[in-house]
Amino acid sequence: MPIEVFYILMLFLFGLFLFLGLHVHSVLLSIGIIGIILLEGPTYITSFLQSNPYKQVASYTLTTIPLFVLMAQFVVKSGIVRDMYSMVFTLSKGKSGLLGVLTVIIGSFLGAVSGSTTGSSAALGQVAVPELRKRGFRDDVAGSTIAAAGSLSGIIPPSIILILYGVVTETPIGTLFIAAIIPGIIMTIVIIGVMLVMHYRGDETAAGLAKETEEEEEAQQRLTLSRSLFVMMIGLIMVVVIFGGIYSGIFTPTEAGAVGAFVGFLTALFLGKVNKAFFVESFAETVKITSMVLLIMITAQIFGRFITVSQLPKELIGALGPLIDFPVAVLILLSLIYFILFMFIEGGAVIIMATPVLLPIVQEMNVDLLWFGILVSVICTIGLLTPPVGLSVFAVSGVTGIPIERLFRQSMIMAVVLAVVVCGLLILFPGLVTWLPSLM
Repeated sequence: MPIEVFYILMLFLFGLFLFLGLHVHSVLLSIGIIGIILLEGPTYITSFLQSNPYKQVASYTLTTIPLFVLMAQFVVKSGIVRDMYSMVFTLSKGKSGLLGVLTVIIGSFLGAVSGSTTGSSAALGQVAVPELRKRGFRDDVAGSTIAAAGSLSGIIPPSIILILYGVVTETPIGTLFIAAIIPGIIMTIVIIGVMLVMHYRGDETAAGLAKETEEEEEAQQRLTLSRSLFVMMIGLIMVVVIFGGIYSGIFTPTEAGAVGAFVGFLTALFLGKVNKAFFVESFAETVKITSMVLLIMITAQIFGRFITVSQLPKELIGALGPLIDFPVAVLILLSLIYFILFMFIEGGAVIIMATPVLLPIVQEMNVDLLWFGILVSVICTIGLLTPPVGLSVFAVSGVTGIPIERLFRQSMIMAVVLAVVVCGLLILFPGLVTWLPSLM
């Protein structure tokens, strides 16, 4: 069988399995095994499966994932997310635009302490969307703003996407975390700007001028000064512990995850949230998410071995040969490939599946892997806002009841602006990524 026909056949099967609704790990496993058997025979895949899956996940580096996921669960279930938003509402003094700005900032902060995209979007959506609507925001603008703010956990450390990229490319995870700070801030500013334009261009309803309800007044009364100070202190401690510890070299990202999870537990304990349900739900969700990621890693390794055996990276480099002398054009093309993949497939799966295929092209152009990893993470964050997957948008729709079609119409505007502005800035000014790591 000609190799071109083989590639077309595998691509057709890949699309067919996705269309039939199979999980990503099932698709990767099926295509990987079928491809290897067709190219090398059944003996090769049998010997490969005996030991490689275990070696793939039995890694100290990967313990970062469950630790940061556990930290996210402790933080969300401690209730400080709702307390933070009550503080935001008090600081805004009823000004709708300022309330929206502070909401996006809280979203970026949640990304910095949780690393969970859907968790941040859902938690913030439950609390923030009703308040934004009462202050004059259209529900679709409010929901898309929350989805964009929650998606920032895809780029703001500790991001699972950055961890997986570091594992796949053997790039230091601590360095990736530090390099993502400035791009994360830029994305936050862009989201704020788009949100303000969308809000003030819309019709400000009379609901924005309504007085506070008794429920709102009671919520503010419950948030005492001591509680507010405690919430701010906990947030500051977690940020300082994670970023300060990694930046100064006091401990590794894995150790930072352990310390962060411990601080999150102490927070919940102090607030009286620790009980049997707290432990059961936190650990069950951590096991579920971690197992999903590791399963994707195992099946993606099998798929990656198939890609290696098929010589597809070599063929791609040959096809792009005339463009290698124009790295900006190649980077734009690779960005489009990643963007399309992130539109249809979960972010972690794309990193593990596509990066080994496209990495030789990046290395051929002598592109900094650290810089490329941040660019890919930014594209992943944008993909969380686009149909048909759009995990952040689906999370907000699920907890608020806003129709997903209306949310996607607004979130797509944010995604396009983020893609043009942020990706453009990173390509034109690579120092935005490399400057902070150079100071470590």
